[in-house]
Amino acid sequence: MAEHTSSSITIEAAPADVMAVISDFERYPDWTGEVKEAQVLATDAQGRAEQVRLVMDAGAIKDDQTLGYTWTGEHEVSWTLVKSQMLRSLDGSYHLRPAGTGTEVTYRLTVDVKIPMLGMIKRKAEKVIIDRALAGLKKRVESDK
Repeated sequence: MAEHTSSSITIEAAPADVMAVISDFERYPDWTGEVKEAQVLATDAQGRAEQVRLVMDAGAIKDDQTLGYTWTGEHEVSWTLVKSQMLRSLDGSYHLRPAGTGTEVTYRLTVDVKIPMLGMIKRKAEKVIIDRALAGLKKRVESDK
């Protein structure tokens, strides 16, 4: 089983408000530094994204990727790589849990790039991606209140 990286943050908003931002893919370029373009390619019966194309620019790594999304109830979404130029695999999830007056958000990520890379460097890159995403999500959700 592949190693993964995870981190959590508490956001002062209800889980539904946090999930509304997470599921609004077209606005990702507004609050995530690396996503330059996002396009929902397919939706499920409830209108939630099933496939999303993301154009990423993380400095040295630029990629055009498609991710497949699975929604579990109202508090969890996970994704897996459908296609990419730079990545061999990408699996991640957001899990939301009510916490006092806010929501604890746990982001879990496993990335495997096509170019050779040491495991500890990969984990560090995953940690940077997660920390930036959680900080951006928190800022976005709390500024919408």
